[in-house]
Order: sequence, then structure tokens, then C-alpha cells
Amino acid sequence: MICKINPRINRVWTVGPKTDKPQIASSEWIGFRSEAVQPAFANYYFKSLAFRDLLCSEVAGVGGSLTRAQPKRVAVYPVPVAPVAEQTRIADHLDTLMARIKACNDHLDAIPGLLRRFRQAVLDAATFGSLTEDWRNEQDSLPPTTELVHAMNADHMAAGGHERGNASEPTQEAHDLTSARLPGGWEISTLRDCCLPGRPITYGILKPGPELDEGVPYIRVADFPGNKLNLQSIKRTSPAIDLQFKRARLIGGDLLLSIRGSVGRLIVIPPSLEGANITQDTARLSINPRLNARFVYYALLSPDAQRRMANAVRGVAVRGINIGDVRALQIPLPSLTEQNEIVRRVDELFFLAEHIEARWYGSRARAQRLLPQVLQKAFRGDLLPQDANDEPASALLARLTTARNQANAEPKARKARAPRAARTLPSKSSSSTAMPTKSRQDEDVKGLPYLAGHLRRLGRPVDAKTLYEASELPVADFYKQLTWEIAEGHVKDLDPLMEPAHHEA
Repeated sequence: MICKINPRINRVWTVGPKTDKPQIASSEWIGFRSEAVQPAFANYYFKSLAFRDLLCSEVAGVGGSLTRAQPKRVAVYPVPVAPVAEQTRIADHLDTLMARIKACNDHLDAIPGLLRRFRQAVLDAATFGSLTEDWRNEQDSLPPTTELVHAMNADHMAAGGHERGNASEPTQEAHDLTSARLPGGWEISTLRDCCLPGRPITYGILKPGPELDEGVPYIRVADFPGNKLNLQSIKRTSPAIDLQFKRARLIGGDLLLSIRGSVGRLIVIPPSLEGANITQDTARLSINPRLNARFVYYALLSPDAQRRMANAVRGVAVRGINIGDVRALQIPLPSLTEQNEIVRRVDELFFLAEHIEARWYGSRARAQRLLPQVLQKAFRGDLLPQDANDEPASALLARLTTARNQANAEPKARKARAPRAARTLPSKSSSSTAMPTKSRQDEDVKGLPYLAGHLRRLGRPVDAKTLYEASELPVADFYKQLTWEIAEGHVKDLDPLMEPAHHEA
């Protein structure tokens, strides 16, 4: 059985052994039975890319979900016929190869998750000191981190202290990092203390206005999916709007953190976006040069920091983290010397992960080409060596043709036709097997939204089977009427359900 309707066109199902219950196929399927082609061999051929291209080259109908191949045209498509014994060998060998290809794809599909967990483990080890434990043990002495924290605080005091913001107070239960989780000599600082005096943590433009061809670029959360900046998607606003939010302008090396919607995305601003602005859904972080800014970047991407940000998320319609909680985010701090070593090691391990990921992309692309290539080779006759002892396919086809011609030449006894029963209208309680009582030529059907009316009476979206049973139309008339009503806008196709268009009276 071959599915003829998009988007499931080319799906193949082999009918199982006969059972006590009748097996009935819907009109979505084209049945195929042949004495010349083994079912397993045919199953693989109908799944091949070559056969799918044939089916899709001549689809007809209205609407993407109702376009279908036409059985009369499919009936004359060529089907390769190998000797019966060779068909069996090819199908058996394909069974083995398909199992191996599936296992290969299953293993490849697991790699992105493994790499994601690997990167998280690296960041976790970097954040809590285990990544550089061996390095610390080899050092004679390290600068006290307390001096670094005092120096940053002194920078802010010299600049007049932290500016008072209009954001709400931080959520206390979200900031639960304690010194007990850190190595000796490490300190805990807040993100606002880690930022440069004079460039406090802030969000940006509230309403950027219409998009302009020329103007000031501004970065949205949508511009850095997966913590990767997409320069092509950046929009521009007017210089006047940018001037109102000049406090949020960017310089190269700033960090940009998403604080609305997908909270916790993070990028480093490239020099090419110097002077660009941001939106209210992001927070600019200008890291104090006393710190390694890339260490802060990795600390904010760590699983623990992401967890603490998630705990601070508030809101109903638009969920996010308020700027007060961003400023209060805790950053575990080692000495600058150890920060540099941590960044070096994380960069090295992430480079290894990127190398593996690049090889995975190539391997996955090759593996996805295996199935169509193997099927193409099988139906070209190149998958297995042929056996000279096999009966040629031509002899088999000639024998079947002779038998068919003989059967057609024999006179057929005419069967007495049973008197046709009077057609009666079924009651509402009649089963779906009752005789159709309507036709597309009826005055209340032809050119009218007949099926849309039934959908309104049913009072809910229904599938094609339910609508067909309610319509009292023959199958062919039902599908013609349904296709017409969808094309005319009387019926909405929700795939697999349908409902009446709202503009109908």
C-alpha cells in the first residue's frame, strides 16, 4: 500500500496476514499486488527517492495537505523486475543494511547531546575550581583574590558608588551561591561589582520604531540564538531614538545577556558593532579590565549560574529577570592568574568539542545519503552479484502475460444481477455503512457549501472520516466536494481536522 497524499506521500505499508477482521484501506492509499514482484522487494522500491520523485512530479489537487498522486498515472509508472530469487536476496540484504544504517544514525543522533553535556561539565568544573585543581597545587603562591575584590570596590567608590536603579529589589532565594562550594582563596562577587564604573548594567531601547535601511543598529534576543550572533538579522533604528537610550550603547568586548523570553543567552560584542544599541530584553555588561572578561562570560554560561537566573525569572505574559536580579548575580572569583588559566583550558576543550562537532556534521550528512544511495544501487542491479541459475525475469513476465491472455479469452458466465433495493434515507442512528443518499448533482449540494454546513451542525473540528459519514455522499463525490469547498474557502483544512470558514453565514 502506497500513500498518495501529501505530506505523507510515498509512505509504504505491507499488508500482514489475513485475519478474522476485514482490513479496509482508505482512499489515501494505492494498492499494489503482483505475482512478478515480491512484497519486500516492492516495499523498498516504493520507498526509493526515484519512485518518490515520480509520485511528486504529477500530484494534483488544492492545498498542500490535499495534493495527491493520481492512481491512473501511477499505474503506468515503471517497476523494476528482477528474477524472483534475486528479489529475495536483495530484500534480505537491504534488511541487513537498513538495520546497520539505522544503528549508525542512532549513534550519530546521540552525539549533539553528549557534546552539550560535555560543555556543561567543562563550565561546571571551571566555575567551581576542579578544572584547575592540579594547576593550583603546582603553584608556589597565588595573589589573594580578596585584594582583587577590594580593588574593584574601590574603583566604584572612586567613581561615586553604584547608581541607584529603578529596578525592583533582587530575589533573595535566587542568589544562593556560598563560599563552601568554592576552593580556598576564591571569593564571591556580584555582577554589578564586576562591571566597569561609569558603565553600569542597563537595558536598552523600549520601542525601536519602524525598521530603517540606514540608521543605528540595535541587537535583540532573536539576533543571538544559541549564544551565536547573527549579523544578518540585526535591525536599525533612528539616531533620535538611539540618543534617548545612549546609556545602553555598546563597545567592543561588552557582554550582552538576554533577560526576557529566553533568559540566559550570552554573546561577546564584536568591534564591528561599536556604537550599536540594545533592546529592553537585553542587559549590557561592561566587565572591569581587572578581570578576564571571558572568565565572567564562561561563569555566566555555567549550569549553576543559568539555574540561579532561572530561579529569578518572574512574570506571566512576558517572563524575565529584572535588572536588579541581573546586578545581584553572584560570580565566583579566583585570582586573575587563575582566571587566565581557566579560560585557556576551557578554550582548549571547547575547540576540541567544535572539532568533533564539525566532523559530526560531515558524518551525519554522509550517513543521510546512505539510504537513497543503497536503494539506488539495489534497483540498478549493482548491490549483489547475479546468479546464472535464476530464472530470468523476462521468462516470468512472459508466463504471466500468457496466463492473463488465456484468462481474458475464456468466456465469462454472466451472473444474475440481484434486484436493486430501493434507496432510502438513513436515520440519524444509521451506521456509516449505509447506502449514500446524496449526490453532488443534488440542488442542495452542487455549487453550495454543503460540507461546511455539516461541520457547523457537528459543532467541532472533525476528521475526514467523520465528515464523510455525516455527508451521505459517495466517496468520490465527497472528496470532489471537499476539494472544491477548501479551494473556495468554505472549509478550513487543519490537517487532519477540518472546520468551517468563519465568514460563512
